[in-house]
Amino acid sequence: MTTVTSPLAGRVIGLAAVPDPVFSGSMVGPGTAVDPLPEPTVAVAPVDGIIVSLHPHAFVVVDPLGHGVLTHLGIDTVQLNGDGFELVAAKGDTVRRGDPVVRWDPAAVVRAGKSAVCPVVALEATADALSDVLMDSAVRSGDTLFNWI
Repeated sequence: MTTVTSPLAGRVIGLAAVPDPVFSGSMVGPGTAVDPLPEPTVAVAPVDGIIVSLHPHAFVVVDPLGHGVLTHLGIDTVQLNGDGFELVAAKGDTVRRGDPVVRWDPAAVVRAGKSAVCPVVALEATADALSDVLMDSAVRSGDTLFNWI
């Protein structure tokens, strides 16, 4: 089992509340989403593993069981071309849960006209593979979001 923790502090709102049909419809995979606090922060690794994909607005960490967890920092933030995001890790890095990956400012994302909501998704999983999925709760960085069985 893999425990997936929150990459940042905020309020869990669930995937259905994400303002993007690809995420809200779980097309990328099941999981949940965090509406971050409106202050500069660092998104951290939600699991132990290897960063296999890294962009200013999103990253994927694959754990030792082969589970890929996507953290997407905001919605349509790829359109910001990296403005307001700073990579503090590199693709291929081995990370521990809680290690810093991307420094960013959710309030700046909102000022740019984008949503700061952050989907945290279990890639290539089915909804029944997850348990204890948080849907509505305040979280701190490192709090459990769901378990991947």
